[in-house]
Amino acid sequence: MNKPSSNDSRDSVALLDADQARARLDTLTVVDVRTPAEYASGHVPGALNVPLDRLGQAVPALREAAGRGELLVVCQSGNRSASAAAQLAAQGVPVLDLTGGTGGWAARGHALDRPEGAPAKAVWAMDRQVRLVAGSLVLLGLVLGLLVHPAFQLLSAGIAGGLVFSALTNTCGMAAMLGKLPYNRATACGLPLDATLERLRQGA
Repeated sequence: MNKPSSNDSRDSVALLDADQARARLDTLTVVDVRTPAEYASGHVPGALNVPLDRLGQAVPALREAAGRGELLVVCQSGNRSASAAAQLAAQGVPVLDLTGGTGGWAARGHALDRPEGAPAKAVWAMDRQVRLVAGSLVLLGLVLGLLVHPAFQLLSAGIAGGLVFSALTNTCGMAAMLGKLPYNRATACGLPLDATLERLRQGA
């Protein structure tokens, strides 16, 4: 038998829209895979934060949680949660994916929770940060290529190639790098990951 591809794993993940998820919220364990700062800016009520780049560390706890009931993964728009769902499905962890993410949830008029003491100014969503940085680097390469030396246009070409690769593989190296910046890693308003994993294991 052929080993399932990552696409097979992604295709096997069941999807819930915002209204379906809200109706079943009391029975779901919701896991938000955005950065801690994004999570603090507003998340689905009851969601626990496990950033996508820490997902591998969380698999055993997530498997235990999924054994007790349905697990729903969430991000801002649905892209990172689709990646997380595919990774978990490939590890044999049954999972549901929220289509449209927290953006779609809020657009349907459903409330978002914010941790007590969260900064009044919300951090930009990761996809918006990526667009800003990628666009700025492309523009910088073009301007320097015109004003300084044509070789600088290779910077623009490199960013364009990276975006194409990101689309083809459904990954984003730039998002992973930006996610490590201090303002995206701030956890002062949320649980440390170890405490979150313990809650997942205990079902608290």
